[in-house]
Order: sequence, then C-alpha cells, then structure tokens
Amino acid sequence: MASIVQQWGDNNPSTFSTNNSSPTTAAPTLDQLIAQTALNNGVEKPRGHTVSFHYNSEVEQHHFGRSHPMKPWRLQLTKQLILSYGLQYAMDMHITRPARKDDMAKFHKDDYLDFLSEVTPENMSNDSDSMRLFNFGDDCPVFDGLFNYCSLYTGASLSAARCLTSSLTPSSLASPKSDSSTQTSDIAINWSGGLHHAHKSHASGFCYINDIVLTIQHLLRYVPRILYIDIDVHHGDGVEEAFHSSDRVLTLSFHKYDKLEFFPGTGALDETGPRDNRNLGCHHSLNCPLKDGIDDEQYIWLFQQTAGKAVETFRPSAIVFQCGADSLGGDRLGKFNLNIAAHGACLDFIRAMGIPLLVLGGGGYTARNVARLWCHETSLCTRTSLSNDLPAHVPYMQAFAGAENGDSKLYPELGGQHRNDHDEGYLLNVVRRIHEQLRYLKGAPSVEMKRMPRDVWGLREEMEREAREEREDERGDMESAIVDEEERGGGGGGGGGGNGGGDGGGSSGDGETGQRRSEKRRRDKERGVGGRGEFG
Repeated sequence: MASIVQQWGDNNPSTFSTNNSSPTTAAPTLDQLIAQTALNNGVEKPRGHTVSFHYNSEVEQHHFGRSHPMKPWRLQLTKQLILSYGLQYAMDMHITRPARKDDMAKFHKDDYLDFLSEVTPENMSNDSDSMRLFNFGDDCPVFDGLFNYCSLYTGASLSAARCLTSSLTPSSLASPKSDSSTQTSDIAINWSGGLHHAHKSHASGFCYINDIVLTIQHLLRYVPRILYIDIDVHHGDGVEEAFHSSDRVLTLSFHKYDKLEFFPGTGALDETGPRDNRNLGCHHSLNCPLKDGIDDEQYIWLFQQTAGKAVETFRPSAIVFQCGADSLGGDRLGKFNLNIAAHGACLDFIRAMGIPLLVLGGGGYTARNVARLWCHETSLCTRTSLSNDLPAHVPYMQAFAGAENGDSKLYPELGGQHRNDHDEGYLLNVVRRIHEQLRYLKGAPSVEMKRMPRDVWGLREEMEREAREEREDERGDMESAIVDEEERGGGGGGGGGGNGGGDGGGSSGDGETGQRRSEKRRRDKERGVGGRGEFG
C-alpha cells in the first residue's frame, strides 16, 4: 500500500499544497488526510473474510487513441478514489507483475500472441493480412505498448486468482509453484481486468487477451466448478465461447441484446450452449438479453431471481464476477438506466453468499462514473459505507465537479436517461426460461478432476514430465536389479546358482516395489493429484 500512495503523492505534489498554513501549524500531510477520511468512514479490515486488491499502475500509461472510447485513465481515477477514501487500509494490497507470454498461451494461440507481441504502429502496415486475420482495426487499434498493456492487466488478474486459490486449496495439495508470499483471499479484486470479448485467436471489442478465461482456467486446477457472472452491458461472448463444451463452468450474462444493431450481436435467450445433449456444455450458458432503459428495481429483481437460482442449482466452488460499468446510466455506449447503488447491489448479493469471489472490471466509457462505481463496489467487498461527498483531497476533482459531472458526489443520479422498453411480462419470461435451463443441470455435477481437458488447461507438459519420470524410475529399478544380480552372481562362485536364485527373488521384490510405485502414481493421477501434489 505504501508504495502506491507514495507514487501517487510524488506524481501530484501540487494537488495538496496549501498557502494558508501558519508558521506554527503544519498543514496535514496526504497520509494524514487519508487516514482521517478512513477513520470518518469507518474503514477497517473486514471481520470474517479477507479482501485483496491487485494492480499495477503502469497500466494507466497506455492510450488507445484520442477518439477511442476506451480510456485506461479511468483506472487512475478509480485508484485515486479508492485511496482517497482510505479503503487500502481494509485490504491486502498487491503490486502485480506482468503476465508472461507463456501464461497467455494457456488459452491463446501462439501465432496470435506472436503478432500481438511484435506489432507496432510503425510496422503494422507491413502485414495487412495479419491485421485482418487477427481483427485489428478501429475497435482494436494498434498502439504503443500494446503487448505490455495486455501483460499488465492479465498479470493482475492471475495474481488475484492465485490469492483466491490459496484459500481454496488444502495445504497438503498446495502448488509448490505458488509464491510463498502469496496471501489467502476470500475476495480478490482487479479493476484493470475483465476484458471478456477477446477470443482464442483474435482480438474483439477493445479486448486483446481474455484474462477472465485465463483466471478461470487457473481456478479449475483447484476446484471442480466455477460460476461466471457478467453484468457488462455487452454480452460476455469470449468467455462463453471458451467454455462452450464444459460442464465445469456455468456462464450467466446480463446484457443489451440486438442481433443487428448492438455489439457483439450474441447472447439471445435461447443460446444455452451446444445443441447436442451429449455435449457436456449443453445448458451451461445462460443469457439474460435486455432492451434499452432497464431501471434499478427491475435489474436487481432479475439478477436475484436468476443468479440466486444459478448458485443454488450449480453450487459453484468459486465465482468470477465481471462488473462492467457500461451498464450504468449515462455511459457513452450503454443505454441502461442503472444507478451506482443498483449495480453494486448485484455484487453485494453474491458477496453475501460467502463463496470465494474474484471481482474484475470490464467496460465503462464515462470515466468519472466508472471510478465512482468501482470505488463503491470495493467498499462493498470490504463492508464499508462511504460518505456521498467525495474527499476534498481527491486528485483531479475537476473530473467529478459541477452539475454535469455529478457535483462532487459519489452517488449522483444516473437513471431516467433512456426510455424503458421492458415490461413485467418480458422479464418474467426471461426468469422462467433461465429456471427451465437450470433444471436440465439436475443439481451440481459430480466432477472428478481427472476429467479436466489437459490440452485446454495447459497441463500436457506436466503429465508428459510425470510419465518420463515414471519410465526413468522403472528403468532405474531394472538396472539396479541387473547390477545386483551380476555382482552377486560374480562373487558367488559355484554356489552362485543358489544365491543367484535367492538374489533373483530379491530383485523381483525390487521390481515389485517399482511396479507398486508406478501403480500408486497412476491411482494418484486418476484421483486428480499430480506428481507435485497439485491437481493434474
């Protein structure tokens, strides 16, 4: 936490300067102002659960372009609000490292990653075919530092997932690859993540790397079932597609749907996964397609009726929650009428269930309201009630000041900006259809870890390594037996036959020991325990 606050203060020395201090009274420092604000808002470590915050401020430095609606600056505003209220005192703060290329390759194709890591604004015109193949253009532009940007937000999501799996994994099964400093979290937050449109081999909808898929893959190494919830105004198509044939991930998306006029044009009510009932993923994709203008009361009711039933039926081991802010009223791209408190009520409904929770960002194109929302939802995770008046020491207060920007309030009125096209009958039908789909699940599936698709989860190399070790052990047992037999046979003279027979029995016992060891490894794999004590 200290390094983040220090970095913030160093970058904004004039923000907190004062000319009114007397020679005998020192002006309060930034740390003192934050500490007092935290005290006034009752900020403290939550009791009964641990919250971690994962972030690398370098992600703020990237820019999609002057006219592009995606502004990473919204992340800086979010950070400033969270720190100004002192919410860092209620969380374990993690400055995260960038994800490596091989981390991303656990889902994305190598040729796509090669292009993503090499393309620049200077050389992109040299490979127009690849630009088209990988869907780069107006929505997904090439900009300076593109691959670094992807690495930063993906690394933060993976860091959050690792903290969450520390609480999910029995100590006897903990992965030795985990960082020994990794702390246990019941709720892990990364507001820079949640880029749900990226596909395995191409970019889409401002998203290049699908950090959500990568985090779910990581979680599935430790737990049998994940519920993915998406309340972005756009359909979570990339995540749904990635787990299309899996019964270990249930996706539930709430979004505006218009096949022809609203991106991505997917997520209809009848899109429920593979049509073939023999496919494990059948009925494991749930979609709540919405029209323009849904209000707070309707949205909260719909969410609780569907998400509550999904949790009850599927019984997830952990939940990944994408909190896209473009479903707020007043967003540049979205057309809902949601207020900050209503959006947050959905997250709080899930948080109160006490299931391990990974919270991610997503869309959101009115930066000041994105910051307000994610600050509020951070406070919900820490069970803190924040004052409506923004702290006076918030940097860039001009972004929140004035009637058009919300009058320096945390909870300005955002509803009523669009005509509401929903009626009770439409929403009742959505709930009824979702409940029908959930009945097909017939309760939570009984999942054995050995059913994990190894190619997808990136465990092929590990299994091959274990197989090589088994073969080497067996070869070593055989070589030891031969050497023992030769030594005993050579030294036994004429009586060697009898000793040789006896030693042959001993070598047979050694062979049986090796066989038992191999058999034990085989049984361990079938139970889902790998050679290093982790799920394989």
